[in-house]
Amino acid sequence: MRISLPLIACLLATVIPVFFGKLSVTPTWLSLQALALGWITLNKNEALDFHALEAGLEILIIRAWLVPHLLRRTLLSTREAELDVMPSNLFAWGAAVTLLILAFQFGNGARADVRALTLGVAAATVTIAFLVLATNREPVAQLVALLYMENALALFESLMPEPWPLPVHIAVSGVYVGTVVVGSWLIRSRHSSSLLAAQSREDGR
Repeated sequence: MRISLPLIACLLATVIPVFFGKLSVTPTWLSLQALALGWITLNKNEALDFHALEAGLEILIIRAWLVPHLLRRTLLSTREAELDVMPSNLFAWGAAVTLLILAFQFGNGARADVRALTLGVAAATVTIAFLVLATNREPVAQLVALLYMENALALFESLMPEPWPLPVHIAVSGVYVGTVVVGSWLIRSRHSSSLLAAQSREDGR
């Protein structure tokens, strides 16, 4: 029960914005995902060791604060921020519900088992990310989907009998930060190019 509650919180922070959220609020939901991941990491073992403390702090600083902050700044400069994360139509919603059910079947999440529930949440997060990639062509939405996948990877680590060594954690965190930095740069460049093109058309008139 101690681990099941943050797992459910992580799942809700993944699913709710896809069905009901705008791209502008995804940094908040990513922060909530990271807080749930930090909760899981810090409560994985009875005794809080150095590795769990280091991993928990890494999640809270980088995933819960730094990356959402960078993404929020990028969203302020693009008009696509007020678009839906996933198109609001029955086909997309039906596909999402079906894939969530299949993900939990893959993880056998119906059983009252923490490992099965963890695998179900990780599979559901990856499935939702692929669905966003397939249904929303906006660069911001695709960047968010990639960040979802990387959070699922961090969640999957909690299933491993031995945690990843510190260099691997540093590398994974570097990829996570690098994803949002490169993605933000591409989004801002695209937005600047669009503004210059619009200005050129106006000047040509």
